[in-house]
Amino acid sequence: MKKYILMLAVLLAATGHSFAQNEIQPTSKWTASRPDGHAPISVMADHVHHKGEWMFSYRFMSMNMKGLHSGTDEVSTTAVLENYMISPEEMNMNMHMLGAMYAPTDRLTLMAMTNFISNEMELVTRMGAAFNTSSSGFGDLKFSGLYQLFNRRKQSLHGQLGVSLPTGSIEEMDVTPMSAPNETSLPYPMQIGSGTFDGEAGLTYLIQGNFLSFGSQLTTLLRFGKNEYDYSFGNQYQLNNWIAAKLANSLSISGRVQGIIVEKIEGAHPGLNMMMVPAANPENSGGKYINAGLGTNFYIPSGAFKNVRFALEYAFPLYQDLNGIQLKNRSTFTAGVQYSFH
Repeated sequence: MKKYILMLAVLLAATGHSFAQNEIQPTSKWTASRPDGHAPISVMADHVHHKGEWMFSYRFMSMNMKGLHSGTDEVSTTAVLENYMISPEEMNMNMHMLGAMYAPTDRLTLMAMTNFISNEMELVTRMGAAFNTSSSGFGDLKFSGLYQLFNRRKQSLHGQLGVSLPTGSIEEMDVTPMSAPNETSLPYPMQIGSGTFDGEAGLTYLIQGNFLSFGSQLTTLLRFGKNEYDYSFGNQYQLNNWIAAKLANSLSISGRVQGIIVEKIEGAHPGLNMMMVPAANPENSGGKYINAGLGTNFYIPSGAFKNVRFALEYAFPLYQDLNGIQLKNRSTFTAGVQYSFH
């Protein structure tokens, strides 16, 4: 199964590049001034700006995780409760993201992003008692520089280097049946930040034809050291490929295939009992994921709302190979608005 999904991702990249390449005009440049001039809304750092141009953006993302898996196999709640006191059943994460981009030169674009995250997890105890835990707060603050390496023949290539600052909380607590009436530390997925300084790097290739465009982005997130609780989240490696079709001067639709590798958590929080719930055990973290996304971009090219974009994307898993016992990703919905100006 995985082999055929990987073949699909390669085919998507080759087909999109081929179709767009056949439509290229030799003297023209890639441009963001069309509905498919930006990637699907869930893809970050996908484009650069002209000198003196600003862009502000807002995104809302909602992710649902339900059902337990180990590797690629389903695991029942009953089986989990044979080894743990508590089993998770479902988790919802909502994220509000605010971003700003500014280009001091035609080649260099600076980017900053902050977010507000709210998590809720539904769990059940070995005795059959159901309960919820929740956490919320501002996440880690991110800064990046995007540098355009070339832009010719409707093709663009730019690199990204950035840093993520540990401004998000790693001290989230809540009351559980085992701790009542006191609060206890929540497991790793319920924390808001990483607690570490993290480095980000990426490379994005774009190509446009008259009606079709294609993009490919390779990114990595590297954790530097461990946080004050003696653990660090795993490094992440991600590849995104997408094709978009311009249906009109204001409207495009897109298809995307994403592959992600997330390494396990290193170290362990001393305040978490690994045998209480699977999410408190670092062995139950990370994995390999292949997701698909369907989206649309609406762009206003003129008038009072010139350069305003509205975008939606619905993403769903094609393949998941999870390390240990974890909740399975079911769906992700992302909506956003972007506004650029000089």
